[in-house]
Amino acid sequence: MVLSLEGFGNAGALADPQLSMLDMMTYALQDEYAARAEYFEIQEIFGARSPYDNIQRSEEKHIAMLKDLFAQYGLTVPEDDSADHVVIPANLLEAAETGVQAEINNIAMYEKFLTYSLPQDVADVFDALMRSSVSQLSAFDKQIDRLS
Repeated sequence: MVLSLEGFGNAGALADPQLSMLDMMTYALQDEYAARAEYFEIQEIFGARSPYDNIQRSEEKHIAMLKDLFAQYGLTVPEDDSADHVVIPANLLEAAETGVQAEINNIAMYEKFLTYSLPQDVADVFDALMRSSVSQLSAFDKQIDRLS
């Protein structure tokens, strides 16, 4: 499989006009790495717990699901270089607003991936990750309501 990325994470995936399965899996893993790193940093800087602690645990599960796919297809798991792409918000309200946009972008990315003909196991993982993004979007919306 040939890897030809147009960027990083969901931004790269949404801009990429032609995706291979490896491209999709790589973009998805990059995105999950970045989310985990961002939510960890938010907790470290702001002492925030909910919803970041729960969502960070979800990101760990998502990363494991994607790594399992890489292993099943005999592919090398990309390194986690998400620290180069994480932007820390100025406050918790901005963090929640950023989370909303990230989840909207994730949903769009997985919707795009699911328009391709994919092996069922890959499609199932992408669908599960998309559904998780919908749930996380709701958590960030609630956080905005609490902080506004």
